[in-house]
Amino acid sequence: MVGVVTGLTLDSAKTYGVIVAVVLVIGAVLAAWMLKSLVQKIVVFALLGALAFAVWTQRTALEDCADKVQDNLLLTDGAVPTTDTQCSFFGFTITVPAPSG
Repeated sequence: MVGVVTGLTLDSAKTYGVIVAVVLVIGAVLAAWMLKSLVQKIVVFALLGALAFAVWTQRTALEDCADKVQDNLLLTDGAVPTTDTQCSFFGFTITVPAPSG
């Protein structure tokens, strides 16, 4: 699956990733406090913890993607690059289009 990323900067994506991870951890703690069954607590806590970990680790993928785009710009020696940059995020290939200017 190929998608195009529009309207999202690296800094805002990293910020959203931190916010989502923190919300999921808070949700895991609240779920553990609210649920009565020990098995339910363990399953929900593990699920929300795994989701928080997945979001947190994808921040590195965003940084790697930004580095690839920057390297693509450097390879063109100041000229506008003509090739798109391919990145992977949560197992999906995302195409960052070359500037059209």
